[in-house]
Amino acid sequence: MRILFFLLFFTSSLVYSQNYDAALAEEYFKNGEFEKALISYKKLYKNNSSSLTYIYKLVRTHQQLEQYKEVDTFLKALIQNKNYPPLTIELGYNYALQNDSITANTYYNKAISTIKDTPGYASTIGRTFENLSLLDHAITAYTTAMEVNPEFNFNMQLARIYGEQGDIKNMFTKYIEFGAENTTYLNNIKREFSTFISEDKDQENNKILRLILLKKIQESPDVLWNEMLSWLFIQQKEYNKAFAQEKAIYKREMESLDRIEELAKIAFNQKENDIAKSIFTYIIDNTQNLDLKINAHYNILNIKTQEATTKEYDAIAQEYEQLLSEYGGLLSALDLKIAYGHFLAFYLKQTDKAIAFLKDTLKSNASKQKIAEIKLELGDILVLEEKFNEALIYYTQIQRSLKNSTIAQEARFKVAKTSYYKGDFKWAESQLKVLQASTSQLTANDALDLKLLIGDNKLEDSLQLGLKRYAKADLLQFQNRNDEAIALLNDILNQHQSEAIIPQALLKQAQLFEIKKQYDKALVNYQRIITEYSDGILADDAIYGMALVYDRYLDQPEKAKSYYENLLFNHQDSIFFVEARKRFRALRGDAIQ
Repeated sequence: MRILFFLLFFTSSLVYSQNYDAALAEEYFKNGEFEKALISYKKLYKNNSSSLTYIYKLVRTHQQLEQYKEVDTFLKALIQNKNYPPLTIELGYNYALQNDSITANTYYNKAISTIKDTPGYASTIGRTFENLSLLDHAITAYTTAMEVNPEFNFNMQLARIYGEQGDIKNMFTKYIEFGAENTTYLNNIKREFSTFISEDKDQENNKILRLILLKKIQESPDVLWNEMLSWLFIQQKEYNKAFAQEKAIYKREMESLDRIEELAKIAFNQKENDIAKSIFTYIIDNTQNLDLKINAHYNILNIKTQEATTKEYDAIAQEYEQLLSEYGGLLSALDLKIAYGHFLAFYLKQTDKAIAFLKDTLKSNASKQKIAEIKLELGDILVLEEKFNEALIYYTQIQRSLKNSTIAQEARFKVAKTSYYKGDFKWAESQLKVLQASTSQLTANDALDLKLLIGDNKLEDSLQLGLKRYAKADLLQFQNRNDEAIALLNDILNQHQSEAIIPQALLKQAQLFEIKKQYDKALVNYQRIITEYSDGILADDAIYGMALVYDRYLDQPEKAKSYYENLLFNHQDSIFFVEARKRFRALRGDAIQ
């Protein structure tokens, strides 16, 4: 037992000593103390002469000391005893450091020639050349290996090297060839492509990739090329062209419409409503799956509602009623029913009918999640009617039914917002404190914004008159009474000129002006926040708001770019930072990140 203990102790002490010596040698090397590093590495090598790590460290240390003859002697002795081609490359590199490129290339070519007899060395040889930044030789090594053994696939390595060299065409080609044989890597390849292309279809790299893919489609009928081309068109926001490719894929395979549905959602989220409607209509016309069909109808009606004037509301209501008469008995139509209830209340102002309809929908044999979604809509409609206490009952039921879920957190936020509308700021704050740790980032951010709004204003005004009036304007916006909200915010701006509520009122009013497409007025408000409240917490909101107006609505990219840049340089902690950077780079023509 004592002998075993002694052996274990001795072994662990030896391992510890080696690790310590290796760390010390590395530290010497990093600090430029190469003489000390050399002594340490010689000792480590003596104790473990088969370690490639110590061999390479010895070589590098000698080279740092310009002791090239020692490296020459050391490597030649190793090569004589051990047939390991990477050492031959190292020997060549040692000559290159002495400006003897002829001898260096002789050894490089000798290492590459071993691939013909021993293809298994190809990966190690290629990687050694890469590590020494000898990229042309690495290309030769990998290409030779694939010629000797067609089963080898070094296209990924070749693509990476071509990318480093700036040979974009060859890089794209090799990545595509690798992806054709290794489809599980396609998402990784797309990520690589994203660093070289931009949203601008006329950028040179975009053109190169598009031509390569079109040529592939002509040469072979593999749907992979259509999928890649569709992906490129999506990056370029050419959703019509992506749709054409997705239709071609579907007609070839006649399987799932999932990809087409995903494209429709992307177009919708990018506010490309016309193409989104076309894609959803295509799904309706080509699917036998009722769930998919109902969901497409739901999305089309959502788009139509966003675009409609009050004169078109009755026609939309009729579409809802027709669809519900056909599919209303299916559980998959619950989203459609919730949307119809929302439409009745918020657009047709038929709140009693909406409440009755949704209460009847609660009787369906739906999941807890769907019941919660119905109750959430009911609560919102009751807030719309200013029946706050009834609304709070529904929100609280959701919290109890699905504790700690995302929808429960959303319901808690609505409890806080409802209390805020009522003027019960103390109870609202207590709910918002809990929500700051929400797993839903959106809910956590909203909760923090509302908490700051209440906290900043309740202290300055003991009667909280400004805050109460602002909460009323907020409620008017929720009730879609935007003109009244704008008028009330005007009153606040005129009557509470020295209070903290002013920048909040300016921001809220600017956002309402945007809804009403009164962009010049929105810009005036944003500029006032930037000018008069540059040190306030809403400065980044105003700068980002200015950028978006110029970017999305006024088609003035240079002005938009200047505001995005302002936010990037002066408000790096802003929640808008990531999106601002993305849009700034897109407007500047950078590659997509």
